Amino acid sequence: MKFTMRLGLLSVSIAAISCSWANARDGDQGTVLETITIQAESNEILVQDGYVAKSDRIGTKVDTPIVQIPQAVSVVTQNQIEDQKPRTLNESLSYTAGANPNTFGFDSRYDAFYLRGFPAYYNGMFRDGLKQFNGPSAWFRTEPYGLEGVTVLKGPASSLYGVSGPGGIVNLVTKRPKDEEYREVELLVGEHSRFQGGVDVSGPADEDGTLLYRFTALGRKSDTHIDGYPDDTGYIAPAFTWKPDEDTKFTLLSEFSRSVTGSTAFFYNPSLGIVSDIYSGDPTWNDFTTRQGRIGYEFEHRLNDIVTLRQNLRYHAVDADLRYSGFCTHPDELTYYGCSYPGRSWGHYIEKAKSFAIDNMAQFEFDMGPVSHTAVAGFNYIWTDYSARSASSYVSSSDIRVQPFYFAGSQSMNQYGLYVHDQMEWNNWTLFLSGRQDWVDSNSISPRLVETETTDSAFSGRVALSYKTEWGIIPYANYSTSFSPNVGFVYDGVTGERRVARPTTADQFEFGVKYEIPDTNAVISANYFDIKQTDGVVFEGNYDTDRNQIQRQLDLHSRGIELEANASFDNGFSLIASYTYMQMEIDKGLAGTVGKELSGTPNHIASLWGHYLVQDGPLAGLGLGAGIRYVGKSYGDDQNTFENDARALVDAAVSYDFGYRNPDLKGLTLQVNAKNLFDTRKASCSAANCYWDEGRTVFGSLRYRF
Repeated sequence: MKFTMRLGLLSVSIAAISCSWANARDGDQGTVLETITIQAESNEILVQDGYVAKSDRIGTKVDTPIVQIPQAVSVVTQNQIEDQKPRTLNESLSYTAGANPNTFGFDSRYDAFYLRGFPAYYNGMFRDGLKQFNGPSAWFRTEPYGLEGVTVLKGPASSLYGVSGPGGIVNLVTKRPKDEEYREVELLVGEHSRFQGGVDVSGPADEDGTLLYRFTALGRKSDTHIDGYPDDTGYIAPAFTWKPDEDTKFTLLSEFSRSVTGSTAFFYNPSLGIVSDIYSGDPTWNDFTTRQGRIGYEFEHRLNDIVTLRQNLRYHAVDADLRYSGFCTHPDELTYYGCSYPGRSWGHYIEKAKSFAIDNMAQFEFDMGPVSHTAVAGFNYIWTDYSARSASSYVSSSDIRVQPFYFAGSQSMNQYGLYVHDQMEWNNWTLFLSGRQDWVDSNSISPRLVETETTDSAFSGRVALSYKTEWGIIPYANYSTSFSPNVGFVYDGVTGERRVARPTTADQFEFGVKYEIPDTNAVISANYFDIKQTDGVVFEGNYDTDRNQIQRQLDLHSRGIELEANASFDNGFSLIASYTYMQMEIDKGLAGTVGKELSGTPNHIASLWGHYLVQDGPLAGLGLGAGIRYVGKSYGDDQNTFENDARALVDAAVSYDFGYRNPDLKGLTLQVNAKNLFDTRKASCSAANCYWDEGRTVFGSLRYRF
């Protein structure tokens, strides 16, 4: 009720502004003024036009038109982010083919999503081309307001990017300085006392334009539909670019933030496949506080017409403080600690994760006879480290506050990689050859203080071929592999002990076709993929005697098709459509699971989003958006004994750009977004743990660009 009144007052205020302007006009009610749209994206690394991405570096490490990359690539553009207003990275990926951010229901703590059926949140997260390391609980939390796009390279990508997962990688493109003045202020209010303010300013810092700046900041104070589960954030991201000449560029990128969410979004599961409305958390001991920061740079210098040198570097750190509670349901709790349902346990977990990454590369452009080459050779080094402490109590939330911490595990890792890539063009043929050798040294200490040192190495490759027909249709095929040492420990079902996880390896065959419709800003694509993975890490759903959630390693086989279309037409209509059919089979695992489908992995996922901006007439400036996300049935456990129901979730948006009718209000936009408009709320189960979908949420924003 309070939120409805706030939105009503906001709408009335905007209407009053509009009416005052209309009454002040000189009786000319039929004139529509030409509007120049101010764009937020820099188009430096990711070039985009509306909902269509034109070129990017993510698939090749060099600027390449996306339709010419012989591998499936999806992009969430700046315009899509602005129209849909995602609150998390998971929501940003909701309309992307091959991506599944629906496995764990409502949970704003983590960006936990799957690509082609494989978890991508540990080994598939990249920021500006460098791997973004996540510890077991100290994950880097993404603020969509700080992004100008998200690129998804599907399938194994280790041949260029080293340690990464079989399903692909997600590269977050940070907002970069613009060479023209840009200023934005945005206020947002919504249900559950959600209040948010953002500012984004950029432009030249000197008269000759050699020094550019950008400063992005956001503050949010919010509750959620779960009692005692906040969603608060403070975020700042300064960035600077120095361009002394046309051949040299240095960009500094940084971010500092603090967020507080609830410690758990889990509801009590009374029996297999059933989730209750009893929240498992304790509102008096329920904060998950994350402090994170990153700082780094991108340096580029063109030596001559043939050679360009680049160096990307970043250091980042995450401190996680998790204060959690749950019901005593585990047998060890009942046996050893004297706790029985409906009794509670309380825990306090602190984890620190740090990472340093540097990527040095040289790009070569040359011709050999009739073949044009764009080649890259480089060296990549990554250092990662995490350590954790924990405390527990079976008495009260007051008692946990005074309990001492005990060591809960640590791991440090050094990763070295040498890689080469060559993309060759001859007539209408394009051939990609990529290869990389990685070496990884790790030192792990278990909670029982058992130290283990491991050394792993692997070669990863990619060969891909495409042909552009005279009609502009581009069929392609590729074979690629991946290699990924795993952070943390898994449960060995043979010895009954926790051990350091073995590296995960995979290979993929992919066949597809891309088509950039001539004289139209629209691209459609289709592909078939077949991925076999060895030693993948998954959560089992149970806990060991140290109260650590058990992870196991198993072999998986994923295959399916993806269809995707992106378009932004001159008449103001933009469209995103995607469909994924996939089967994820367990080739090696626990007894009773071999040959079954992996839990929480739907066979069918489809989505459709359309947005129309009225460009002339009496309704000029009005924007209408609507979308539907369909998630098909899936199994709730790896034994395939029960199923998750299919669901269809509807989103909507309405906006009004006042600059279309009044030059004095140029840049002022009112927008209202609704997620899950019809309040569909069903259970999602994975590894026999069940979660609730989030219900309907509505919020309004007022943005001014000048």
